[in-house]
Amino acid sequence: MSSLTVDRRSTSARAKGGFDYPLLLSALLLLLFGLLSLYSQGYGKRDSQFNKQLMNAAIGLGPFLVMLAVRSRTWIRLAPAIYATNLLLLLAVLVKGVSKYGATRWLQLGPIQLQPSELGKLFTILTLASFLAMRHDRLKELSTYLLSLIHVMVPALLIFAQPHFGGMSTILVIWFGMCLVANFPSKFLWVTALAGVLALGTIVAVPKLREKVFKGYQIERMLGLISKNDVTTKKDANYQTWRAEIAFGVGGISGSGLLKGEQKAGDFVPFQYNDFIFTVIGEEGGLVGATFVLAVFGFFFYRVWLVILRTQDPFGRYAAAGVLSLLAFHTWVNLAMVMGLVPVVGLWLPFFSAGGTALWLCMACVGLLLSIRRQEETQMF
Repeated sequence: MSSLTVDRRSTSARAKGGFDYPLLLSALLLLLFGLLSLYSQGYGKRDSQFNKQLMNAAIGLGPFLVMLAVRSRTWIRLAPAIYATNLLLLLAVLVKGVSKYGATRWLQLGPIQLQPSELGKLFTILTLASFLAMRHDRLKELSTYLLSLIHVMVPALLIFAQPHFGGMSTILVIWFGMCLVANFPSKFLWVTALAGVLALGTIVAVPKLREKVFKGYQIERMLGLISKNDVTTKKDANYQTWRAEIAFGVGGISGSGLLKGEQKAGDFVPFQYNDFIFTVIGEEGGLVGATFVLAVFGFFFYRVWLVILRTQDPFGRYAAAGVLSLLAFHTWVNLAMVMGLVPVVGLWLPFFSAGGTALWLCMACVGLLLSIRRQEETQMF
């Protein structure tokens, strides 16, 4: 047998679907770093989120294993019921939801507070992937494109009504990313993107429209980002990002060291354990630590991208595209928000920010990706 034949067989064997250990390892590293950051953030404090997050990680094994075990054809069969459940949960929030920090986004289910908008992101990925897979041979038709947009606009508008602009934006980004992978005609996507940008720009620019669409605190955050007014109290719109900049500055190149962050210890960054958890890494790990964490994120997203490239099954390819759009968008917006490049919109950092529903969503997404990779025979690129 020639060496060329051996090489071809070896390549074919590597191309077959299997358990993606590099993907799992990178996700576990991110989860570990997230838990370590929360431990440091809550060190010596009564309201530490570490124990809660550790319990959330243990509970998250449930959705992870469910997503790992269920096959693609099952999700396609269950898609109508999942879509209906998604809408019912989002409607229930508007009727009987728990209000905190000026928004109604949670449902109280016994001792657990559930955030349906986070579940809605995963439900949207599953149902939209099913829709696109069922109409795989009709993706060039305008009707399929418009139906896919309607499919996501219903839950997106319900999330916006909470209000949760960041959540609505995420749903639309998921849709756009999946449409790109579905290879809809580019003119459809360009026209829609241009119309969306013009509509948002008009709303922000016209005061009367802006006041009707956005809440007062949302407007303050947008205007505060533009004006960059001096920050004096915690009530100022830019206070969190101002304190975040100080934390990064204090960290410098090598950081102050684990558990030694003064900005963290003094609680100078409000809600640091949630949307601003990356400031702990920036202060205690410095540029070196932050760069390493970003490198792990980059490797994780690279492995997700490979799932998209290597998967032949339409549902798996579209679902993987939705997961990549979801987690990459959350990561980019959260980091840009912390650095003061975009308004504070309440998007958590995957695997890092405290919160049960968010962590369960991340773990479920990893389970889904591993399931797709394991089920499908693939081609090397």
